[in-house]
Amino acid sequence: MRTLILARHGQSLANAVRRFQGTQDFPLSDLGRRQAAALSATIPRRSLAHIYASPLERARSTAEVVAGDHGVPLTLVDDLRELSLGEWEGRTVDEIRALPGDPYTCWVRDPVAGCPPGGEPLHRVQERVVRAIEAIAGAHPNGADVLVVCHGGVISAYLAHCLGLGLSSIWRMSVSNCSLTRVVPPRVLSMNDIGHLAGIEVGSGAPSLGP
Repeated sequence: MRTLILARHGQSLANAVRRFQGTQDFPLSDLGRRQAAALSATIPRRSLAHIYASPLERARSTAEVVAGDHGVPLTLVDDLRELSLGEWEGRTVDEIRALPGDPYTCWVRDPVAGCPPGGEPLHRVQERVVRAIEAIAGAHPNGADVLVVCHGGVISAYLAHCLGLGLSSIWRMSVSNCSLTRVVPPRVLSMNDIGHLAGIEVGSGAPSLGP
């Protein structure tokens, strides 16, 4: 593989109202569809060989825009799905903040110690995303670029692996909707590139909106 291009999905309807989604399915908002179109327009047309995506609708729909524009195959990979947020899924950030002890703030400060009740431990998220990306890299040994469309939590966990960061610190990295992160595994070339979204409302990274 020459370059792995990681893209977070476009804004979903849940992102727009600061609702935790995790493994729940929410479609793209109107803004999310515009972000997906801008993402597609910035991807180099000649070098892209394949697109891989999380099967969750917000990621799959974003990937389908790019696949349709570029005429390249799209493969859905379950290990690229967003981390489960357990009992928080479907609830808003304000609802979680209002719980005793403000568990949202605890989660932002330390998502390992502050894992939501019933949520997926971050080390398991990291294990499956590393496994998925290693398999993708192994399928493209001849210098092709591939695009992986997934989620803020998944991208952050993978970047922590590449950069040697502890999982407790991953929310210090910003991963905006439809941002691009370029990696030649395990070397990180760029993170959270949003230049292609100029003139389009971007939205925030994972912790402020919920993954």
